[in-house]
Amino acid sequence: MLQRIGSQFLQYGRILPAVLNQPSAALRSFSAVPQPAEDAEPGPAVIEKKGISLRGVPLYLDMQATTPMDPRVIDAMLPYMTEQFGNPHSRTHLYGWESEEAVEDARAKVASLIGADPKEIIFTSGATESNNTAIKGVATYLKDKKKHVITTQTEHKCVLDSCRWLQQRGWDVTYLPVRPDGLLDASTLEAAIRPDTALVSVMAVNNEIGVVQPLKEIGELCRSKGVYFHTDGAQAVGKIPVDVNAAKIDLMSISGHKIYGPKGVGALYVRRRPRVRLDPLMSGGGQERGLRSGTVPTQLVVGLGAACEVARREMESDLRHVRRLEERLRTGITNQLQGVVLNGPSDLAQRYPGNLNLSFAYVEGESLIMGLKEIAVSSGSACTSASLEPSYVLRALGVEEELAHTSIRYGLGRFTTDEEVDRAISMTVSHVNKLREMSPLWEMVQEGVDIKSIQWAQH
Repeated sequence: MLQRIGSQFLQYGRILPAVLNQPSAALRSFSAVPQPAEDAEPGPAVIEKKGISLRGVPLYLDMQATTPMDPRVIDAMLPYMTEQFGNPHSRTHLYGWESEEAVEDARAKVASLIGADPKEIIFTSGATESNNTAIKGVATYLKDKKKHVITTQTEHKCVLDSCRWLQQRGWDVTYLPVRPDGLLDASTLEAAIRPDTALVSVMAVNNEIGVVQPLKEIGELCRSKGVYFHTDGAQAVGKIPVDVNAAKIDLMSISGHKIYGPKGVGALYVRRRPRVRLDPLMSGGGQERGLRSGTVPTQLVVGLGAACEVARREMESDLRHVRRLEERLRTGITNQLQGVVLNGPSDLAQRYPGNLNLSFAYVEGESLIMGLKEIAVSSGSACTSASLEPSYVLRALGVEEELAHTSIRYGLGRFTTDEEVDRAISMTVSHVNKLREMSPLWEMVQEGVDIKSIQWAQH
C-alpha cells in the first residue's frame, strides 16, 4: 500500500517533499508493512495497544470501515487549510468568494459522479447524517399525508435506528427480509407498498457482505407507486457506476471517507424534478438550500469533490484492480482450507469485489480475530464489530450462529497490493489450521461424524 500511495504522491502531489521531511512515525500511517522503531535493535517495532502487542503496523484490509486519503485529495485540500481560509458564506470580500467558488466546484464534481445536477447536492457531515436527514426529513414533511416507511433487515444501523425513531412517533415501518444471498426481491417490496407509504430505503451496496441491490428495478417500482426511493450509497458511490436518473433514485447518501476522501464530510442527493420535499433536521443560517444549516467546511468539501473526481476517472481501473485481488484472495484461501463459506452472492455482478466476507467452520470466532491481529480486518461493520453478538446482517441471511461468529470481512481497495493479499492468505490459512488442530469438533468432522446429528447432553 505504501508503494502505491507513494507513486501517487510522485505523480500528482506537490506535498511529497514536506511529507518526506517528516520523521518516520509520520509516514507510518501510509504503511501496511511493519516498520522498525528508530534507535532500536533491528527487527519490527513492538506496538502496545489495547492490551495487545503488535510486531509493526498491521496490513490494512478494512476498506469498508474507512479508506486512506488519496494524496491527490490531500493536495487539493491543503490551500483551504492555510492561506485560503475564508468562510464560503462571506459575500463581501475575496476570501469568501474564493471559498464559495471552491465549494461550488466540489458540488459539481460530486454531482458529475452520480449523474446529478449540482443544485441537487447537499453537503453534510457524512452518510449517517445524510441517512437521518433523508428518512426523518421526508417523514416529517409528509406526516399529515403518509404514515408508512419500508426498509430491509440488513440496512446500516443508522437507517434502522432512524426507522425506530419514526416508530416511536407513530409511524409504521416494514423491515423486509432478504434472500440468502442478501438480495431483495422486487416482488416482496411490491407486496409491502401501501397507499400511505412515504419512503422506501434500500442500501445500494451492503457494508458487510458487499451485495449490490437492483437499484434500477427498485427505483422504477417506487416511481410507479408514487413512493420516494432513498438509497444509502456510502459503499457504492465512487466504486461502482451509479446514475441517479437511470435508477430513478430520489435521495442518496454519500460518504467522503469511504472513497479515499476526508472523514467528517458527506453529501445527500435530493432530486429536484420530480421534486422531493423534506424538512431539515437543524435550524440556523439556512445554508445548503435551507436543508442543512451551518458553515460548510470548505477544506472537507473540496476533499470530497477531489475524491469524487478521481473516482470518476479511475473507477474502471479500480474495479479491475479489486476484482483481480478478490479472486487472488478468495481462491488463495479456499484452495488451502476446507469449510470456508462465502457470505453474500458468489456472482461478482451482484457483489462489490472489494468486499469479501468469509466464514470459517469449526473455528472459534473471537480466537480467529485475535489471531489475525497483524491484519486489520473486521468481523462485521465498524459500527457493530465491538459486540460479541453475531452480525445481524448475516443472521438475516440465515447464516447459522456458529458460522456467523467466525465471519471475517476482508476489504480491498485502490492501494491494496498483491503482497498484502498474499500475506493475508498465508496468515489466515496458518491461523485457521492452528485453531482447528485444537478443535475436537474439527477432529470429529475429519472422521466423518455429522456434527448436526449429535444430541448434546446438558449438565
